[in-house]
Amino acid sequence: MNANSAGGRLRWSICAMLFYATTVNYMDRQVLGILSPTLQHSIGWTEVQYGYIIAAFQIAYAAGLLVAGRVIDRVGTRVGYAIVMAVWSVAAASHALARTPLGFGIARFFLGLGESGNFPAALKTIAEWFPRKERSLAAGIFNSGANLGAILAPLFIPFITVRLGWPYAFLATSAFSVVWLVIWLSFYRKPSEHPRLTPAELAFIQSDPIESTHPIPLGRLLRYRQLWAFPAAKFLTDPVWWFYLYWLPKFFDARYHVSLLQLGLPLVIVYNASAIGSIGGGWLPGMLHRHGFSMAKARFSAMLLCACLAVPVLFANRLPSLWSAVAMLSVAAAAHQGFSANLFTIPSDLFPKKAVATVVGIGGTAGSVGGVLFSIATGWILQATHSYALLFSVAGGAYLLALLILFLIVPRLTRIEDPA
Repeated sequence: MNANSAGGRLRWSICAMLFYATTVNYMDRQVLGILSPTLQHSIGWTEVQYGYIIAAFQIAYAAGLLVAGRVIDRVGTRVGYAIVMAVWSVAAASHALARTPLGFGIARFFLGLGESGNFPAALKTIAEWFPRKERSLAAGIFNSGANLGAILAPLFIPFITVRLGWPYAFLATSAFSVVWLVIWLSFYRKPSEHPRLTPAELAFIQSDPIESTHPIPLGRLLRYRQLWAFPAAKFLTDPVWWFYLYWLPKFFDARYHVSLLQLGLPLVIVYNASAIGSIGGGWLPGMLHRHGFSMAKARFSAMLLCACLAVPVLFANRLPSLWSAVAMLSVAAAAHQGFSANLFTIPSDLFPKKAVATVVGIGGTAGSVGGVLFSIATGWILQATHSYALLFSVAGGAYLLALLILFLIVPRLTRIEDPA
């Protein structure tokens, strides 16, 4: 059975809800980055303090992922996803009350706890609703919501800030969550329980070999070498995306003197490009597979292309004009998201559905730990050197190193066969 004979498209409606949730997720976390030059002037934090504020989010995100994936594997995606959405929305709104670096650090900490559940829940949903051959495309589509969130935020956050003040910018983004919660709780069910799913589409979704539904004990999971592939790659590449998300507005301000109201267009271009990279990177392995590549070779080929496209960003700090920097950063952001769309499918490639959210949680924790270290280092480097050169050099080389480690651990993406 192929995609055209699947007998329905309900699974893509589920993917659309994941896209919406991820869009809200990134809008909530992007507000601080957009307002960072404004808040730095009005509140007076230093580069090092800003690094600590970002690190507070990432520490909580890392800690939350250790728990979130396991909890979602046990309570299910419908209830688990709703809980994490509610927690992060309240935390996002609480930023409006902060007036000191410590206050922002506390708000970011609780935002990180809530947002830590988004990707484990979304990727478990993808594993439940899509056969293996469609997962990278579905992951690329929902992951592109991160880019849409990063695009929408700079379009209206400056406008709200100028008209009403910065606290209202934080309140505005959290309002989108209420609509999603109502839709999700009303509409979402597992494929086998969904009243609107046709038998033909259910058969297509379940066309992969039948798997046990009993959770794999964590101690046994940790003994598989496949488990360490995903966290290693996340540890190296997630910090680059955090860097783009939180420091690009400051880079444009420091290097090219871009004001708050002028910031929207450069960021929109960069994140539009990253959305294209996310969907294109997710589509490419399927196309290569249809042309005779093995699934492992198709996946690694797509990731290698993205890793190579990321390398030139090491020259971004040396470019004389804003728009040449925007062009180079657009390619780098697209490369990151194309790489990530494929990296996100690795847990479902290697592990049964019953373990996907747990493996994603462990990988996300590793990525957040890398992000904490890089954020703190970024604050100290910028305060000491006032230069982004070293930071962009790290960003340019991270993906090739991650891909090499991934290939050394799981060269054929061999799936585990765990006993029930």
